Amino acid sequence: MKNYIFSRLPKHVGIIPDGNRRWAEREGRGKEEGYQFGLTPGLELFKLCCELGIEELTFYGFTHDNTKRPAVQKRAFQKACIDAVHMLKEYDAALLVVGNYTSPSFPKELLPFTSRKTFGKGGIRVNFLVNYDWQWDLFQASQSQLASGGSSRQFASSIASYDVSRVDLIVRWGGRRRLSGFLPVQSVYADFYIIDDYWPDFKPDHFIEALRWYEKQDITLGG
Repeated sequence: MKNYIFSRLPKHVGIIPDGNRRWAEREGRGKEEGYQFGLTPGLELFKLCCELGIEELTFYGFTHDNTKRPAVQKRAFQKACIDAVHMLKEYDAALLVVGNYTSPSFPKELLPFTSRKTFGKGGIRVNFLVNYDWQWDLFQASQSQLASGGSSRQFASSIASYDVSRVDLIVRWGGRRRLSGFLPVQSVYADFYIIDDYWPDFKPDHFIEALRWYEKQDITLGG
């Protein structure tokens, strides 16, 4: 890796790997084929974050809303998520899969990872949002609050994604200017960087440019 030097790095980066279907269409393939071509970019980015010393990384796998897509696409992105987890098991990481695991849309192969699992020596925390639904996430907290009479300050520790820390930077590929329900509690103060290229066209420089942009931002957290 090049000897990159930054004045400041985000501790936690969120990744929205969009544009897989549009990439597949551009390449003359079926839309469902694009997801598998997003696996290698994900592994490259994971390795880059490890080398840079980024502490936590969250990938958007698929949302519950995505399951409304045609069945062939649904099967394809479910398989891509399963394959991604099996790839990561070969590296040092602490993985947590977050999503509505009671739904039939959640791949049963990923159920063991709904509590954080350490691979190898551990190290970087990796969160993978699978069949994620922000309403499901927050509903867990509302139920807990009703049962215990907890305070608003206890809310964040009661959501389903409580073991995911505050996000500093979100990077979205594919040109769309929206969060698509990505971790609403953890993203309240996140900076948001857009890359127009599709996710399967990932280049390390995409991410380095996002980090260069981030180190110039005025991080106040409202203060």
